[in-house]
Amino acid sequence: MNVALWVVAGLLSLVFLAAGLMKISQPKEKPAASGMAWTEDFSPGAVKAIGTLELLAAIGLILPAALGIVPVLTPLAATGLVVVMIGAAVTHARRKEHQMILVNLVLLALAAVVAWGRFGPYSF
Repeated sequence: MNVALWVVAGLLSLVFLAAGLMKISQPKEKPAASGMAWTEDFSPGAVKAIGTLELLAAIGLILPAALGIVPVLTPLAATGLVVVMIGAAVTHARRKEHQMILVNLVLLALAAVVAWGRFGPYSF
């Protein structure tokens, strides 16, 4: 199970690293034009803040455990992603973007598994 948790954490880290970098490195209009229409509902600062949270969580999923420095940050990062994905699902539900809700729920479930495993029976 430890290997499975590392694989899931690694995949989540890659997804949120890419998403976070895209949100913080581009103007708000560019993600909106590439299919992230939800950014129209948020200020540029809020989009950058969401990207920063995703980027920090991506780092937190891997580095603390890999380096053995405060490894409790790994399940905390996963828990943070659960909260972010709840917010994303609510935003997409309000916009009636039902296909995106499914993606949010899958990512939420994967993050919840990492949080459960690393807080619980497979902690570091």
